[in-house]
Amino acid sequence: MKTTHLRIARRPGTEEVQLPAYMSDHASGMDVCAAVDGPLEIKPGAVALVPTGLFMAVDPGFEIQVRPRSGLALKHGITVVNSPGTIDADYRGEVGIILGNISAVPFTITRGMRIAQLVVQ
Repeated sequence: MKTTHLRIARRPGTEEVQLPAYMSDHASGMDVCAAVDGPLEIKPGAVALVPTGLFMAVDPGFEIQVRPRSGLALKHGITVVNSPGTIDADYRGEVGIILGNISAVPFTITRGMRIAQLVVQ
């Protein structure tokens, strides 16, 4: 099995937002949180780019996949539009999560909310 190092830096002003974390012993994905400055409403049928405040890097030959959280999808119709999203090994910008609302009601993203999962492949 090949291994890689995941390097993470934060955008200044996001230090209190939780870093990506595995929420159970056997989780394959790390939950990632929103670093929005204020509440962000996603209307039914709309798409929004949600900032994480994170800059990430993995070794060449690896990627970070962005996947929906099943609870948000089932309970609220919130999904990752380009699922799985890809963070390439050479991308160095802030990671943003493209979320869409496929429900019939607005949904509000708040700072620190777990919005997606990250899987290193």
